[in-house]
Amino acid sequence: MSTIITRRTMLVGGGSLMLAGCDRIASAPQVRNVLSLGEKATRSAQRWLVSDRQALAPEFTRADLSPVFRVNGSVRPEGESYNQHVVSRFADWQLVVDGLVTRPLRLSLNDLRTAPSRTQITRNDCVEGWSAIGEWTGVPLGLLLRQAGLLTHARYIVFHCADTYQGKPYYESIDLVDAFHPQTILAHSLNRVPLSVGHGAPLRLRVERQLGYKQAKYVMRIHAVDSLSGLYGGKGGYWEDNHDYQWYAGI
Repeated sequence: MSTIITRRTMLVGGGSLMLAGCDRIASAPQVRNVLSLGEKATRSAQRWLVSDRQALAPEFTRADLSPVFRVNGSVRPEGESYNQHVVSRFADWQLVVDGLVTRPLRLSLNDLRTAPSRTQITRNDCVEGWSAIGEWTGVPLGLLLRQAGLLTHARYIVFHCADTYQGKPYYESIDLVDAFHPQTILAHSLNRVPLSVGHGAPLRLRVERQLGYKQAKYVMRIHAVDSLSGLYGGKGGYWEDNHDYQWYAGI
């Protein structure tokens, strides 16, 4: 098992860290057209639609928390393996960090819960037309990537999940700008309690500058790659591959 980052590591890397959803989408054609920004839009064009990608998403206070944070998309991964993890309270679960890294990691849930963390109260905006404000606590993704040591030709971070949706594996991806954004975390808690199964236990992505469908639940593996073309449908995510939604869903 890999040793998690120390607080000293976090302090050393903190300066460069600053520099460096919903899981179900409405199927109406007019919504899909808006989200896709046209089939000819490239990932590069989409990424730069937001003028300042280092800016922080709005944060709120506990007084602003939504009474109910809606569960959406998959509510529980199928399969005996995940069910056993739930029964054991994820005692033997491990997060894998691999791909284009120099030091692959295998981290337990306890490793992640005791690592340096960030807590943020943010709004989840879903393209189905609803929003909710929740308090998320988790490990900054950039911290793990520094611990793993990204190779210079890594371009994207892929999140492989425990669930399938409509019979197909669920996954998502972001580029390194969003990966090292200070509000991009791997959340293990919502509103100060461990994630429920419906909300993505034991770990989910929070990339606060993007729409809800980018917030992958049930994260099992983080995979650094130089291209998305060889993964599943080649567009960088379940919704992108199967429903033509845009890869960069910035807000």
